Amino acid sequence: MMYKTLAAAFLASGALQFASASPLEPRQTATVYTHCTAANKVALTFDDGPYNYLTDIVNTLDAAGAKGTFFFNGNNWGCIYDTTLRGKVKYAYDHGHQVASHTWAHKDLTTLTWDQIHDEMWRVEQALQRITGAYPAWVRPPYGNYNDLVKSAAGVRGLSIANWDFDSGDSTGASAAQSKSSYDQIIGSHPSTILALNHETQSSTAYDVLPYAIQKLKAAGYQLVTVAECLGKAPYQSVGSPQTPDGNWHC
Repeated sequence: MMYKTLAAAFLASGALQFASASPLEPRQTATVYTHCTAANKVALTFDDGPYNYLTDIVNTLDAAGAKGTFFFNGNNWGCIYDTTLRGKVKYAYDHGHQVASHTWAHKDLTTLTWDQIHDEMWRVEQALQRITGAYPAWVRPPYGNYNDLVKSAAGVRGLSIANWDFDSGDSTGASAAQSKSSYDQIIGSHPSTILALNHETQSSTAYDVLPYAIQKLKAAGYQLVTVAECLGKAPYQSVGSPQTPDGNWHC
């Protein structure tokens, strides 16, 4: 698959190609998705990694015949270029899970300038392409926060925005028991679809809540798929070969 023109031009130059145009000029605006559209599908998503529990989460999903979506930061809980962490990112991708952008340093994009928003986006896009060979088509803004400037910046980068309609609460102090109860409540109401927010950085999510949620969701008749699959969209703008690490792979 060929690179989209803007993405390829940007990566080839290594510079912020989009910053020269005024954000006031008409431009493509990213679509924001908060719900899946494919019936009986659930997208389990995991934010804020890569982190220590990534491989175990992947293995749990694999054992259940499920697919997840990982929204990665470049430098939040750890540097994505760290040898161990980049290996985990590649492991998730190689096992058929979707990898996507959560921006570089988990800043609130609505507080940033046009150039700063692009910087937060392109650095993690570049890292994911270097590590996996795939150029992401999806971004989740930190805290789910976006405005017109963020949507415009994502749009010219060829990205769609994916938020959620169910939050397990694991990043805001919910205990494992509380997160399980939240899953019980949403499953009990049996919506047609669920787009679920979880956090890869929480051990209770990885080892307690996730196995429970998978079992309950499957028992309720849901198929566990990626964000792209639950929306009938492409996961990546392009797919190629991973690159060889060099001196530029650092945080």
